[in-house]
Amino acid sequence: MKVLGIDIGGSGIKAAIVNTKNGELLSERYRIDTPKPAEPKAIAKVIKEMVNFFNWKGPVGCCFPTIIVDNQCMHHGNLSEKWVGVKVNKLFKKECDGNKFYISNDADLAGYAEVELGAGKGVKGKVFVITLGTGIGSGLFYNGKLIPNVELGRIYHTNGEIIEKFAADSARKRENLSLKEWTKRVDIFLNHVKILHSPKLFIIGGGISKKFNKFKEHLIVDVPVEVAKFGNNAGIIGAAIYAGKKSKK
Repeated sequence: MKVLGIDIGGSGIKAAIVNTKNGELLSERYRIDTPKPAEPKAIAKVIKEMVNFFNWKGPVGCCFPTIIVDNQCMHHGNLSEKWVGVKVNKLFKKECDGNKFYISNDADLAGYAEVELGAGKGVKGKVFVITLGTGIGSGLFYNGKLIPNVELGRIYHTNGEIIEKFAADSARKRENLSLKEWTKRVDIFLNHVKILHSPKLFIIGGGISKKFNKFKEHLIVDVPVEVAKFGNNAGIIGAAIYAGKKSKK
């Protein structure tokens, strides 16, 4: 089945047509910078541009970078506060003249791709997919089943700040940290999650995953850590798989 997958991030919005059976991208990936400020109307216009670019008439899956319950935004995350309470699927459907949208949390859907077809396929017990980018996303799966909206990036670290301010890839860039210095921060985060949840596997995704081989040696957490099979495309692929399944119900 072919489905358009869209990944809405804090810095960029990416899309491609996906074969939902094997995760293959059937088109080139199209990217547009996330509008500043990242308000509902501005992002909806980008989504319409994406749909028009692919001349897409069918269902659309969307990763969204904050808590989503029944397609409704419950927290603004790194976007505009105006998102809180918005029914995201209805907003996008109206903007795009009728396409059906299926919306869920970005890390949850990146994890969906990895557990269905990638690094977490067949793994029993708890699996965390951790996406490292503007923030820290986290998708939790138990025996292959998604437990939605586990926002580990919002764990408090020090001085009342959430840990993504300390360990997200944006912190590495903002503070001009070396990969080794930054990886030590990620390791602190993963060790804390290990104490809280005793996972069987961590899967690292997000844009920084392409540098995994350069920083993995600095991770000393006593839990297996794998890179996302689909890298920074996991969100697009997971969103498409999710929409494909939901649209059949």
